[in-house]
Amino acid sequence: MGNDKFEYESLPIPTYEEAISSRPGSSRFNRGPEEVSDDAERQGLLRNGSATGDSHPRPRGYHPPTVESVRNSLDDLESSGSHSARGSLEELQRELEQMDVEDGGQQQQSGPRRLGNRFSKRLNDLTRTLSSFHLPLRRFLPNLRCTINLDRTQTNMRMHGCMLLLRLFGLLLVVSVVYVFFFSDIFSMGNRLVMGQSYSAASVENFIQGHVNETNIAENLRRVTSYPHMAGTEGSFALAEFIEREFQNAGLDQIEMEEFQVYLNYPKTDGRRVAIVDPPSLAWEAFIEEDDEDTPVFHGHSKSGNVTGPLVYANFGSREDFQLLADKGISLNGSIALVRHYGTETDRALKIKAAELAGAVGCIIYSDPAQDGFVRGPAYPDGRYMPADGVQRGGVSLMSWVVGDVLSPGFASTPEEGQRLQPEESTGLVNIPSMPIAWRDAQRLLQALKGHGQKVPSKWVGGVPDVKQWWTGDETSPLVNLMNLQDEVERQPIYNVFGRIIGLEQPDKKIIVGNHRDSWCLGGADPGSGTAVFLEVVRVFGELREYGWRPLRTIEFVSWDAEEYNLIGSTEHVEKELDSVRYGAYAYTNVDVGVSGSEFRAAASPLFERVVLQILSRISDPYANKTLKTIWEEKKSKLAGLGAGSDYVAFQDIAGTSSIDFGFTGEPYPYHSCHENLDWMMRFGDPGFHYHKALGQFWGLLIRELADTPILPFDLETYAAYMTAYVVDLENYAKSKNVPVVREPPTVNITLGSSVNIQPMYDAAKLFQDNAARLSNWAQVWHDAVWGSGGFENNVMAIQRVNHNSRLARFDTHLLDLSEGGGIPNRTQFKHVVFGPQAWSGYDEAFFPAIRDSIDSGNWTLTQLWVDKVSSIIQDASDKLLN
Repeated sequence: MGNDKFEYESLPIPTYEEAISSRPGSSRFNRGPEEVSDDAERQGLLRNGSATGDSHPRPRGYHPPTVESVRNSLDDLESSGSHSARGSLEELQRELEQMDVEDGGQQQQSGPRRLGNRFSKRLNDLTRTLSSFHLPLRRFLPNLRCTINLDRTQTNMRMHGCMLLLRLFGLLLVVSVVYVFFFSDIFSMGNRLVMGQSYSAASVENFIQGHVNETNIAENLRRVTSYPHMAGTEGSFALAEFIEREFQNAGLDQIEMEEFQVYLNYPKTDGRRVAIVDPPSLAWEAFIEEDDEDTPVFHGHSKSGNVTGPLVYANFGSREDFQLLADKGISLNGSIALVRHYGTETDRALKIKAAELAGAVGCIIYSDPAQDGFVRGPAYPDGRYMPADGVQRGGVSLMSWVVGDVLSPGFASTPEEGQRLQPEESTGLVNIPSMPIAWRDAQRLLQALKGHGQKVPSKWVGGVPDVKQWWTGDETSPLVNLMNLQDEVERQPIYNVFGRIIGLEQPDKKIIVGNHRDSWCLGGADPGSGTAVFLEVVRVFGELREYGWRPLRTIEFVSWDAEEYNLIGSTEHVEKELDSVRYGAYAYTNVDVGVSGSEFRAAASPLFERVVLQILSRISDPYANKTLKTIWEEKKSKLAGLGAGSDYVAFQDIAGTSSIDFGFTGEPYPYHSCHENLDWMMRFGDPGFHYHKALGQFWGLLIRELADTPILPFDLETYAAYMTAYVVDLENYAKSKNVPVVREPPTVNITLGSSVNIQPMYDAAKLFQDNAARLSNWAQVWHDAVWGSGGFENNVMAIQRVNHNSRLARFDTHLLDLSEGGGIPNRTQFKHVVFGPQAWSGYDEAFFPAIRDSIDSGNWTLTQLWVDKVSSIIQDASDKLLN
């Protein structure tokens, strides 16, 4: 090594002509193919042609887009709603190439790889930049070359000094690199705009709204209604495989099937009968089945049996109806109760249970035209209502008492699980046989009651024609035979289907998107309309995924099985994955009956109200020159509470995952009958599938808001306002039940059992309101800090944002009663202290169900204990918002 110093020499910038010239020039621009220099990089930026070999050079004014620009704006994609937007993929890729997102020297690549190439290109550029530091830095570093002299001691000292300086410099370099990557905000992992994909929220929203296609939805519905698919049958499994293929076609990241083995029942051949057997002059037998249909009519989870008894008509089958009969001196002991759907008791299982408790040995439920038939308007096939032969099937397990597999309450019925109850041990099953029938068959039964018992009150009179007089019947009524013999399978396989798009920032946090697929026959509305929209939403998000988009959080699409039998599929999944759902799922969105009319409805945790209204303002009603939000506000609609009617129950009430259920509803229809088919939907439910399209737009936009906004769009202040309203409603309910209600400060001594002090509930609601306001202020602080600095978020703010989201998402979780033996008494699966079914409310919404149940029991001491416990849980949850 000589003593000559190699000073860095700055290179002149070539002219454009020099850079692209093929003529021999100075040595700087005529390096061999294996030589690498900064000059070569300059030539690469100015090379001839495009990545595809175009001979035309790029214009001089070309420059790569900034981070703030939308590198492949989805606004420019075709938004006509064609069957598939995949045809525009090549055009999109060309646009990306022109914007210099892809490396110009490589071939076009699929969407999922473009982000990786972009990131690796940045790292390569960084590496080249760091590797070039040795040239200019040499002039500032000491001369580290070591001269070898004859004096060995002097040589060793020089070598040690040389190595020490090199090591110190290396350590400094390592520390600097670590700081740059992990502690500075140059590569802030919290800033998705810097490190991730620079899609604007508006472009993604426009893509979703513009690519939901009603033709696709109609085709989806045609497929899912082409054959019956009851839970646990070949039809349901075939539909599961179809949905699995649709997930694959959409290019979702992870796809899997989940199996459970659960208790289901099916009717035996010649095992069902409803007949008048005495007196012989009135002998008659019901047809039972619907016209031209071979799908059996029966009740899911009904009791097997063959019973005979006098017929008694009991209106809607509520406990109050049976009490009125008792007050009139009409005994139901040993009788067959005849009741109608809907009315003062909406849950068919609770109708049967009330009949059982009143002494009946069997129960028949019919569809009265006053509720859903020709009395309301033209019946199918001439109109939307239930025809004379239409039968409303349905499950009759006690959903508000036990949810999920009735033989495994509280734990999952996996194929390996051996711990199970026997059917006779389950509190979720009724103990008398039952059968659904059409009003065509009920007409003969009602006519046979004439002259038996007493004439019914006017409000008990239904719409069945040719029943001249409506009588209650009594022990002298004609004898009716009710036979319901069935196959009971304690381990019938069912299958849930999952498909996921993995989140970019928080892959372990999920937004779950659910719809059940099993139905009692063809399921044109329930759940087919929801399934058809569900599959279209999956397709749209699959296209977004193909273009390289990813949400911040994981989106998990799920098709549930056996919902009609007591919400089994979803409940068993939650019980199996309880911890991952409870602490990893930020929200659950559910659609059951997607469209049966034109009126948008939503039931949810109040956290969702603000985002619901925001999305409704983006969507116009298909037939009115108004947004859905305007119509919502004109009707003074509000978010309904969550009862026990669909697959959200396990998420909201067991796992504490904030949930929402929505769709378009309307007048009654041939619910749960085989007349609820594709033809009914195309002619009366939603001709043109315009409301299906609006539902798909709403659902897709909601998923994006939940999965891809930096701060979760949850509104705790609205929740607090609803909570106060719930407490007021609770007080009014208590007073209606003659509870001695007082409102006194906690310091006042009240004799236990003499009255109920409701004040702790108001105090808890007030604390929640105050803490919610304080927490909500932070979101504004984040907004001002991040967007005030051009959209850049430092690591400290990113950590605080993630913690903020966790506080929002876990509020409902903190409202669970997780104490030992906690949950609603005798129904401990239900843990949420605000939402959950009352013992006798069935599908209906109820707030503070444990307190209401204790009020219904007439035990004021127990009521006070639950008031104190619930208010304490609400206060603790409110404190955790800030601590």
